[in-house]
Amino acid sequence: MAHDDCIFCKIIDGSIPSEKIYEDSDVVAFLDINPTRPGHALVVPREHTKDFISSDPALLSRAIAGVQKVAGKVMSAMDADGFVLAALNGPAAGQEVFHLHFHVIPRKEGDGALIGFGPKTPYKEGEIAEVADKIRAAG
Repeated sequence: MAHDDCIFCKIIDGSIPSEKIYEDSDVVAFLDINPTRPGHALVVPREHTKDFISSDPALLSRAIAGVQKVAGKVMSAMDADGFVLAALNGPAAGQEVFHLHFHVIPRKEGDGALIGFGPKTPYKEGEIAEVADKIRAAG
């Protein structure tokens, strides 16, 4: 069900223009207007769902099938050496539009693009086991 205040729902229904590059019964893909690299695409499910964690697994399965098709098209069209696939979940992760979406960002060897993982911080002694235990114990 579309949400009246959702920019991606408006792109899906055509009330906001976009450069759509793929669509099927489950997803719509369009170019990001503020791309990290040329060809940076967003793949969104037609059904409004807030984010990855709250989405129905069946919807996620159908959406990922669309992401796979779009990623292949983007790789081929942009003559990319690889791509980044990202789904930002929540404001702390940088999610700005609260309609599940996947970023497909084509990459070339040596392109210098930074994809916001930040500096790597090794675990302190014993910390990795503690973190693993917390995750295993979580509901």
